Amino acid sequence: MYECDGQVLIEDEFLRDGLQNEKRLFSIEEKLGFLNDLEQAGVKRIQLGSFVHPKWVPQMANTDELFASLTPKDGVIYTALVLNGAGLDRALAVGVKHLSISVSASETHSQKNTNRSVDEGRAKIAPVIEKALAEGVAVRAGIQSALGCGFEGHIDPDRVLDIARSFAALGVSEINIADTAGLANPRQVFELCQRLRGELPDEVALSLHLHDTRGLGIANFVAGLQAGVRIFDAAAGGLGGCPFVPKATGNIATEDAAYAAEEMGFETGIDWQAFRTLVERAEALLERSLPSRMAHVPPPPWAQLSEDE
Repeated sequence: MYECDGQVLIEDEFLRDGLQNEKRLFSIEEKLGFLNDLEQAGVKRIQLGSFVHPKWVPQMANTDELFASLTPKDGVIYTALVLNGAGLDRALAVGVKHLSISVSASETHSQKNTNRSVDEGRAKIAPVIEKALAEGVAVRAGIQSALGCGFEGHIDPDRVLDIARSFAALGVSEINIADTAGLANPRQVFELCQRLRGELPDEVALSLHLHDTRGLGIANFVAGLQAGVRIFDAAAGGLGGCPFVPKATGNIATEDAAYAAEEMGFETGIDWQAFRTLVERAEALLERSLPSRMAHVPPPPWAQLSEDE
């Protein structure tokens, strides 16, 4: 039986993975408003955006300005995604201290996402990681499409393990395994995470980035917990998707993951009920309902009685 207590860190990616697919462009003021909501709800790591070319992902064009405009809150880590050296230079220019730097384990996805093969991507990203570390930035190295590819299907776990080993050798503090297309199942998640945990140095944390495309997101989250993972990515409202993967829908919802973890005895520090207002505002701006469960579930009667007392 796995341990059902301790701390679980949930990184919210509403402002990056959540918004990157949306046609409606969000202003700095709107993004700062959502950021304040996430901080007030107790989220301790927030991904604000990505330093990518605005031609390909217009929603992320104001990431530099967003970092320059925020007022950091004690105890909160503000992070972003970087895919190349130009993105790193932009991140360093606005003082980012934590970054996700990723490559894909899928040849097709790698070509569509970065116009490079997997091997070319790995060769190009290694010096980017080394430079970030040399600048004092905490680096989370990510492996996209690690649990399946929306174009190719199965991804060889040996390839994922090989990439993870090379990242660990560079000295990163965390390795993120991404189910970019939402193809994973709980058994697959458990087995890959157990294998990685057995192969990676103890000082390198393992994290999971899960999408709910096929309805198994929270089940995969639980499988990750069972395998010993204690860091997960999610997005308020369950918003999200990759512009370069067909039908890759939203992340697991932060509030759903926080609720599930705490019901099982873990501590997240997140008030999942505080997400109701945030999600309502996002739904109004996007003019559609979001897939979150817990943002749409009213507090149980006994919780309401406690508040009234």
